Amino acid sequence: MSKLQVIIDCDPGVDDAAAILLALASPEIELLGLSVVAGNVPLDDTLANACKIIGISGRRDVAVYAGASGPLVRDQVYGKYARIGTFADDLMPPGDIAPARENAVQFLVRSTHAAAVSGDPITICAIGPMTDLALALTLHPDTARGINRIICMAGAFRALGHRTPWAEFNVYADPHAADVVLRSGIPIVMMPLDVTFQALFTSEHIAAFRRGGRAGEALCKLFTAFDRSDIGRFGRPGGPIHDAMTVAWLLRPELFSGQPAHVGVETRGETMGHTYADFTGKLGRKANVTVITGVDEAGFIELLTERIARHAGSCARDGHKREAEIR
Repeated sequence: MSKLQVIIDCDPGVDDAAAILLALASPEIELLGLSVVAGNVPLDDTLANACKIIGISGRRDVAVYAGASGPLVRDQVYGKYARIGTFADDLMPPGDIAPARENAVQFLVRSTHAAAVSGDPITICAIGPMTDLALALTLHPDTARGINRIICMAGAFRALGHRTPWAEFNVYADPHAADVVLRSGIPIVMMPLDVTFQALFTSEHIAAFRRGGRAGEALCKLFTAFDRSDIGRFGRPGGPIHDAMTVAWLLRPELFSGQPAHVGVETRGETMGHTYADFTGKLGRKANVTVITGVDEAGFIELLTERIARHAGSCARDGHKREAEIR
């Protein structure tokens, strides 16, 4: 069975770390690279965090590409935890991974063009502002031919927002980029806050990440350092790990339920970044997104926990390989 070719377009970020490590631990996925954009934190910090994540995983074959340092049009905004900047060394140790020289947009264009020629389109996991992807689609419209689907952590409907009362952060940070992607005609699967809020990781679940060697230990420290629980909003202990759901859907789509809808985004005014979904056809417009509406919470938590634990073996194998090279 051939592996699923995936590019993760991200803005690390704690949630991004979980999604990336999940993909790296999954043999079903061939991770072609990370396209990194400013979002949760400025670009220099998202790049540094991405390099640390790749470094601690031992996967030196996965390159990190620097993308846009800001949104297409709007003033720049950062995530709730922007103050964290680059992950502190005591949370995630430094390594020697450096970003590739090629720009992330060039990487996306090159990879999708090659995929179109080979007849094996790429899946894009978009778990940050979609600036790089929008630039690739705008500058080189034939980029779309090499993309099988886009699975994105984006939007909020019944759940409302988390960065503002009306918007989910990834869309809020660059609504114009989200608009370009939504209008691209590429099949899109969207994980809105409505579904990511349904799976909450408690302190016990987070502690279980420690089984995953150095990578799992670092992930546990990250989630312990930045408490995501909100009993007032969620009604019970625990917090979501939003971005990892995109990779989980690729691995176990049977854990999720969804429905088609026409999804749009407000690109101006006070409610800029607000997403709307027409599930009943009131607008008379063709559905452009499969909106994920439900998740098997226990199944998702089990999948993420089990795959993170695999990093213990990966780190051991990487260590033995380096010892052999030294000998």
